[in-house]
Amino acid sequence: MDIGIHFLNFTNPGGDAAIAPLLGQTAKAADEAGFALFTVMDHYFQMEAVWPAENPMLEAYTALGFAAAHTSRIELSTMVTGVTYRHPGLLAKAVTTLDVLSEGRAMLALGAAWYEREHLGLGVPFPPLAERFERLEEALQICLQMWSDNDGPYQGRHYQLAETLNRPRPIGRPRPPIMVGGSGERKTLRLVAKYADACNIHVVEVAEIAHKIDVLRRHCDREGRDFNDIRITVQGGPLDPAGDPDGFLRRAEQLAAFGVQHIHVRAPQPDPVGFVVKVSESVLPRLAEIQPAR
Repeated sequence: MDIGIHFLNFTNPGGDAAIAPLLGQTAKAADEAGFALFTVMDHYFQMEAVWPAENPMLEAYTALGFAAAHTSRIELSTMVTGVTYRHPGLLAKAVTTLDVLSEGRAMLALGAAWYEREHLGLGVPFPPLAERFERLEEALQICLQMWSDNDGPYQGRHYQLAETLNRPRPIGRPRPPIMVGGSGERKTLRLVAKYADACNIHVVEVAEIAHKIDVLRRHCDREGRDFNDIRITVQGGPLDPAGDPDGFLRRAEQLAAFGVQHIHVRAPQPDPVGFVVKVSESVLPRLAEIQPAR
């Protein structure tokens, strides 16, 4: 099992001038320590359910490009991009650019979007949920086509592209991996089974995580997809790997029994670098010994 780090809070005692060095140092520390994945938020405003919407929030793919320049091994992604934030053709181009400049380390993580305030605030259309899921499926199809040898048109209900030309090609082979974020049983996990290489299950209780994995397995059966081809990732949950490494590892063992391969934890302010170092010393060696069931 491996671990990733999510940089979601750009507010720190050093103010806005400290954002760049702290982001770069955290990404570099995670890369050198052996973390598997580095992610940033993809929002226009900070999430008001957690911190004030007025708090600093960077544009995600610019931030990931900056992180790419400070790292050499770690995978890079948002967690996750809302389908409404960018036209799918431009999204595919942004992820391709990140992949080329990071020498093959980009991942596309995509979801249906949910934060209405930021859409209304910046004048970005926020269609009803059912339409957002339709757009999500079309966006996945468009990205896959743009990363294929098919440069031809795409005709969907919501998106029409005259040509899906995308040069340069991604460096990662056969293409950047795709994650569909979310845990919805009827739509989201079906899209994982049909299109994605990874999922991110965002529930807390171990039994509920196990249930979601079982639902995904059944979707894979219906889609004719090998469940073992999908990377199962979860959010870190209630336990702090730096403050309670033994408890965190016990939970990791429980999750591994259901096939979870990756746990994604949040980088806390004001010292995300110290957090990464502490986790790398107290958790990573033992975590690597846990073998997920498949």
